[in-house]
Amino acid sequence: MDALHAPWRIEYLLAPKPPLSDISLFARIAQSSDDVVNYVLARDRTCYALLNTYPYTGGHLMVVPYKQVPDFNGLTGDELRDLLVLTRRCQNALTQVMKPDGFNIGVNLGKVAGAGIIEHLHIHVVPRWNGDTNFMPVIADTTVVPQALKELAGRLRDALAADFASAESPSAF
Repeated sequence: MDALHAPWRIEYLLAPKPPLSDISLFARIAQSSDDVVNYVLARDRTCYALLNTYPYTGGHLMVVPYKQVPDFNGLTGDELRDLLVLTRRCQNALTQVMKPDGFNIGVNLGKVAGAGIIEHLHIHVVPRWNGDTNFMPVIADTTVVPQALKELAGRLRDALAADFASAESPSAF
């Protein structure tokens, strides 16, 4: 079995975190109208998608419910469905724009499971390419992200908007 190593993320993991407030980072972004600054890619009825500003690899994005809940139990059936439909749309947009060979799609629930924002459920969508690990993070303590987040966000927004316009229903499952 191959291991996915992301040693450049240790800086983020070990950095001091602001004290938990009643409102999470994701809830603040959800309430913000500045989608460009926050790298928000799409907003649907009950959830939204945004690029991860601390990506494991280029194109790493997250799908987040507007409702701040720590796990799936806090969501209704409709909210769960919307979350998965937007996850699928994001996977399709990444496939169109970045042409990855595969994906890691997953959820970290709780601090011990690696969740960085434990109070707000979110799904990670990480595109992967054959041979996408390299020596840079290990030797040079450097991450190679092949495209600027702002540029990639624009391309993904366009792909998601086209996908939404062509879909029969944004919540069709």
